[in-house]
Amino acid sequence: MKAIMLMYDSLNRHMLPPYGCAWTKAPNFARLAKRAATFDRSYIASMPCMPARRDWHTGRPNFLHRSWGPLEPYDDSTPELLKKAGVYTHLASDHYHYWEDGGASYHGRYTTWEFFRGQEGDPWYGQTSEPEEPEAVCGADRKGSPHWRQDWINRSVIREESQWPQSQTFTAGLDFIRRNQKDDRWFLHMETFDPHEPFYAHEKYRRLYPHTYNGPHFDWPPYRAVTEPPEQVEHCRYEYAALLSQCDANLGRLLDLMDELDLWQDTMLVVWTDHGFMLGEHGCWAKMWQPWYEELSHTPFFVWDPRPAKQGIQIAGTRRQTLVQPALDMGPTLLDFFGIEPTADMTGRPLRDAIASDKPVRDAALFGQFGSGVNVTDGQYVYMRRPVAEAAHNINRYWLMPSHMRGPFTLQDLRGAAIAGPFSFTKGANVIRTPVVHDNWTRPDPQPSILYDLQSDPEQSATITDPAIERVMIDHMVRLMESCDAPPEQYERLGLRGPSWQSSAENICPTPSDNDGPGPIQDCRHLSRP
Repeated sequence: MKAIMLMYDSLNRHMLPPYGCAWTKAPNFARLAKRAATFDRSYIASMPCMPARRDWHTGRPNFLHRSWGPLEPYDDSTPELLKKAGVYTHLASDHYHYWEDGGASYHGRYTTWEFFRGQEGDPWYGQTSEPEEPEAVCGADRKGSPHWRQDWINRSVIREESQWPQSQTFTAGLDFIRRNQKDDRWFLHMETFDPHEPFYAHEKYRRLYPHTYNGPHFDWPPYRAVTEPPEQVEHCRYEYAALLSQCDANLGRLLDLMDELDLWQDTMLVVWTDHGFMLGEHGCWAKMWQPWYEELSHTPFFVWDPRPAKQGIQIAGTRRQTLVQPALDMGPTLLDFFGIEPTADMTGRPLRDAIASDKPVRDAALFGQFGSGVNVTDGQYVYMRRPVAEAAHNINRYWLMPSHMRGPFTLQDLRGAAIAGPFSFTKGANVIRTPVVHDNWTRPDPQPSILYDLQSDPEQSATITDPAIERVMIDHMVRLMESCDAPPEQYERLGLRGPSWQSSAENICPTPSDNDGPGPIQDCRHLSRP
């Protein structure tokens, strides 16, 4: 048995044909849906990039304990568990965050790995002179920064389609498959940073979306509310769509090889993403600063598992309604596929029966970003609980690896450090606790808590107020936080009772600060509309 996991970054579910989009050019995603089970209720866990990847390695959410960072010494890593059990594991990726301080412990968990340079502001191509770039740029909040400068240098040497880091990643992954097709018990993790911003696509894919646009260059949206006019918003969406079509073309290369070698007989194929991306919906660009709308949290997820098919169970072309979280469930699912038991610390679930018969694996899913609110969905409702004002900044990081995204913890981060007793998942090891110095990854939300009915209002056009439903969702939230062994201050900052409280009526702290909770609900749409 063999397994291939293809992972994208910022792949929007609502812009894929299998999920109802009629205008994007993505025939190979439609082709994939005809060969696999398509999950309709797939949700994120920890946000954003590397937190989601720590989730998939460990099979448990990490956003309640620390922000963006490496794997910890006590973490279970699915690729490493597979490797130790005799499964050959290989990573082919252009996702450059793996090679920064905050991701540097991930690739070493594989038997072998290869990396392709040049995405976004990856410090790759050395050039002392200033790069050529457009004079007029829309939304260039980063203009003048080293990250922005490096991106334009990288673009200057990525011209032919074969030079795209995405293309090189797929070529390497396909080469691995061809070399090892006759062998058994291997796992290939192919991962491309695309269609993450900036939306730099080859010209032939941009030509798939002809439109009239005479405005400034715009393929890298800012992380803020929309202030641009409608024609610029539309243009940026077409730029995203062009990169999406380039992703689709490379997916087609993989599907062609699966067909050529008839790998469908003994090879699992999984295609998923860490999260989506806001392209003007709800008056928002990007991610991380606004509520976690469906465009961000509700993700595409496709799985082909040859085991049910061998038993005569139809998998190809089916739809699944089971509530899943690929970031948590993929580790246990891959371990199960190779006959290995998931570890006791994993909260994700093997999806064998969900794939085969749509058997439920959970009744609710917890998701969020460290330092912000906490969110929960049962597939019909989504509840976004915001920190109460008095306790919003009461949060600590728990860690042994002192790294942020692109550098080590600062001396200011380390002031106030103390030894904290072990959590249930640290395998008896004490950890270091440091109070948070708020930064880009820890932004307490000023909005009240939010409740949506996704069944009657899938576009989240209007919030609802229903105390009975809210209490059910709070019960889900507290129970799932308890299963993650959340630190006590997480309950306090959300205005919730700790896990020892069982009654839904008692899960909400009876303090004045709770008046900051659910009530007249707002979102970022009042800030700006294109």
